[in-house]
Amino acid sequence: MSGSVSPRSSTSTICDPSMRIPIPQLEAELRREELRAEEYGGDDPVDPPPKEGGNIPIPAAVKEKQADPNKVTWDGPDDPENPQNWSRSRKWFITVLCLLMTVNVTFASSAPSAAGLYIAAEFHASTEMAYLVTSVFLCGYIVGPILWGPGSELFGRRIVFRVTLIAYVLLHLGQALAHNLTTLLVTRFLTGVFACAPLTNCGGVLVDIWDPITRGTATALFSAGIFVGPVLGPIVGGFLTMSFLGWRWVFWIMMIFAGTCTVLALILLPETYAPVLLQWKAQRLRKAEPKLNADVYAEHERSDWSFKGLVHRTLYRPIQMLLLEPILILVTIYLSLVYGILYALFEALPVIFVGTRGFNIGQSGLIFIGVGIGTTIGAYMTIPLSKHYPQLIVKWRGFPPPEERLLGAMIGAPALVIGCFWLGWTGHVALVFNSFLAYLIDTYLQYSASAFSANTMVRSCVGAAFPLFTVQMFNRLGINWACTLIGCCALLLAPSPFLFYKYGTWIRSKSKFSPCLDLVIAKEIAAAEAAAAAKGEEKV
Repeated sequence: MSGSVSPRSSTSTICDPSMRIPIPQLEAELRREELRAEEYGGDDPVDPPPKEGGNIPIPAAVKEKQADPNKVTWDGPDDPENPQNWSRSRKWFITVLCLLMTVNVTFASSAPSAAGLYIAAEFHASTEMAYLVTSVFLCGYIVGPILWGPGSELFGRRIVFRVTLIAYVLLHLGQALAHNLTTLLVTRFLTGVFACAPLTNCGGVLVDIWDPITRGTATALFSAGIFVGPVLGPIVGGFLTMSFLGWRWVFWIMMIFAGTCTVLALILLPETYAPVLLQWKAQRLRKAEPKLNADVYAEHERSDWSFKGLVHRTLYRPIQMLLLEPILILVTIYLSLVYGILYALFEALPVIFVGTRGFNIGQSGLIFIGVGIGTTIGAYMTIPLSKHYPQLIVKWRGFPPPEERLLGAMIGAPALVIGCFWLGWTGHVALVFNSFLAYLIDTYLQYSASAFSANTMVRSCVGAAFPLFTVQMFNRLGINWACTLIGCCALLLAPSPFLFYKYGTWIRSKSKFSPCLDLVIAKEIAAAEAAAAAKGEEKV
């Protein structure tokens, strides 16, 4: 038999075993991914393992740790209760719903930016206070992820979505009916706190329901929503502000949009988090047969539910990951810059086109159509860049290295630099976001919600700060040199995806939170080949 372990993953160092995916979940995941890989075809370099009764053998590392017979797991790899086994139409519906929620909350972040000067004038506030309408909302993005990402890993995705979205809708009333700027800004901040739940949790939902092959396309749609929403905001907000309706109708439209998304989520969004679903299954079994199933339990129920344990898993984990995970730290720094550039555009483009081209506020909003087209193209490019994934699924027995998600960022990073200089002297940000968000999902899997929480907190800090100084920077430095400064910052971080692609495997091997499933598979194959070589047999 031909084939061997890829040189990039030949290391024998495996992540901390205590932090890996629970064995039953890994077993089901591995079997499911190999079955799906065969559906996509491709030459298996290690030959398909023999099938016995439809089951595919699992790695020795899994076999060594057989599940407790009282522990509730899925009823085989085809259990219909497992979200990974739901129909493709249902999965795509959930993905589109996540996309819609993401577009909605990011739309709310930028829609009032065009009305900032009108709001400041009505409340007799300074111009600088007008910029806070956008920034204070993003400050809410800093607080919310600490609660909603890890909270969804404790109580499930659905309950977090329901609580946060209802609060998010109601808080629009405080903005639309505000009689002073303080009320507006306080409710705007609280709206941001609850609005960030889709940004932190939708990535976890995609991990819950999608296999690695389709997950890339689903993640591309999700990350496109992060840009489509902010782009639509100034367009709609600009024309509403200049119309007879006035700036308050910007918030009424936001509330109508938010209410529609919330009703859809309340009715149609199911629970997708496997540990919680297994907990519900254990509870049903105990209730149905109290004596027979008295000792039945789900692993999630054995977690530490004390106050200290809850604080550790909600407030402490994202911060711990941000401080200890080099991949998360570096990706977050880069995406924060990209996010800051996006929100800087909301203030910079009016300076460029209103101040120098004579556009009115409504017309200047139309400039963001170009940003929307660019981000849409960037999201679409992720799909052809992932065409090699079915072959990788087969080669890596279901778990390719997350670094294979970085191809788009290798194109987007240089393009972002070119775009910054081009804008200044006469972006391309979606590819960078798509690739790195997919990279974080594949790297941290069951901890992706916590990783997204940490990432969202930091990039929201930067996104909130950029509008506060962008106008002053462009006025002082001029359009040319202000864009040059931003371009130089992007240039400094542009090598990031290339460095991760080369050294990411080694960095992940030191992680306490990355399951490193590709390294587990690599070690098993290497051990099998070594055993075969010792017996004088061919490689397996």
